[in-house]
Amino acid sequence: MANNTTTAPKGFLAAGVHCGVKKSGKLDLGLLVCPTGARAAAVFTTNKITSAAVQVGKKHIKSPAIFAVVVNSGNANACTGKLGMKNAITMCTETAGRLNAANPHKVLVASTGIIGEQLPIKRITAGISKAAAKLSDSAKAGLDFAKAIMTTDTKPKQAVRRLEISGAKVTIAGAVKGAGMIAPNMATTLGFITTDAAISKPLLAKALRAAVGNSLNKLTVDGYQSTNDTAIILASGLAANRPIVSKCPRYKKFAKVLAELCDDLVRQMALDAEGATRMFKVVVKGAATRSDAAKASRAVADYPLVKCAVHGGDPNWGRIICAVGSAGVKLNPSKLSCKLGDVTVFKNGVPRKFDARKASKVISQTEHAITVDLGAGNFSDFCYGCDLSKEYVAINAEYHT
Repeated sequence: MANNTTTAPKGFLAAGVHCGVKKSGKLDLGLLVCPTGARAAAVFTTNKITSAAVQVGKKHIKSPAIFAVVVNSGNANACTGKLGMKNAITMCTETAGRLNAANPHKVLVASTGIIGEQLPIKRITAGISKAAAKLSDSAKAGLDFAKAIMTTDTKPKQAVRRLEISGAKVTIAGAVKGAGMIAPNMATTLGFITTDAAISKPLLAKALRAAVGNSLNKLTVDGYQSTNDTAIILASGLAANRPIVSKCPRYKKFAKVLAELCDDLVRQMALDAEGATRMFKVVVKGAATRSDAAKASRAVADYPLVKCAVHGGDPNWGRIICAVGSAGVKLNPSKLSCKLGDVTVFKNGVPRKFDARKASKVISQTEHAITVDLGAGNFSDFCYGCDLSKEYVAINAEYHT
């Protein structure tokens, strides 16, 4: 069976263990390792309140080579002061020591879970030792890593893409977690991508930013960012392709496939969002500016009444028009139009007769598209969203307890 986990690219090992952060006994600590050292890039939350892991990560990502990423779930290590920062650095130090990675600055750290509680650092350091002893390039090891980073996720989310660059076989693989507190900028919560492509650090960073910008950064579940959102890409360079050092066709091919991988991952996130049963894509066209298109599409995807209508399979297009009208964007009411899938429900500012059963069937699909034309220009953009169910309220009402 093919390996479709983060250990699929050449040069990567992984492990996932239970160390006691979670009382449930589920996996709660993961290691992702590149023994030869990897070029790395990352994108972090734009929330002004950031976890200790994000603060450490912003410093360590500048290292020329990264040897490992250590991740814990069940505790965000956010709003934890000086001790929280000390614990994040301890995680890096302990990992570096176990892997002979020279120094802690060559290790990245990520945390996810409850905000405001100190990490059980002794359990975590013991877990790092346990995980280091289990490192493997097997599919099971990659799957264990994907499970270890989960919080309210119901299943691991992974994707892989294989391509050829200058005659060499290149692999890109990724694992993400995230089901709530998700909104642009950014919507990844935690994401880890590995590749064996030989590519320069600046171009790796450029490709990641573009991929996140057009995929993971287009998802809103509940309109709010986490304090911990982090997306990391590691490139081992072991595919032996001709190194990508300029924005040449080889770079464009790599960047395109990376974007496709991230889009795959974000769709998995949307369908596994807290309480979600279906997802939708809001496409806004005819906007006066790209910014207007982005604002309008997010306004629809974020609107609770639209999300509830989607959950109920109700083709209530009036809520969509209301959301767009309140988005603060330029529009032409006499040219405003809306479609649910391929069903036109509103055109040139007036309702259209449509088959309500067909429209309801469209909305009740696992995935569907909502298209709005503002009639004010030639710009477009999109946003992913999901339905809002009773289960979402139940999960978040009991999250801390």
